[in-house]
Amino acid sequence: MLYYSDSECVVFSKLTNKKGGKHVSQIVVEEGESFENALKRFKRKVQTDRVLSEVRRRRFFEKPSVLRKRKKATKLRKSRRQTRKSQQEKF
Repeated sequence: MLYYSDSECVVFSKLTNKKGGKHVSQIVVEEGESFENALKRFKRKVQTDRVLSEVRRRRFFEKPSVLRKRKKATKLRKSRRQTRKSQQEKF
């Protein structure tokens, strides 16, 4: 979505989180900046803010049981990574 002001152009994308809050990624297009450079900066900003991964995740409804399994698997991976890291630090 583009928003034009009298002196600047702001490009932003909106994403609503579960609690109803809004997450906005925006860049300010400088005077004389090419469209390609502004689009490249916007894509990089959206990627670092993880907007697209959130959109892909919310594309379909996820049952609560599947959500719990996914969170449990993530927690297990993270704990394994931490134990491996602490084992390597001892040696």
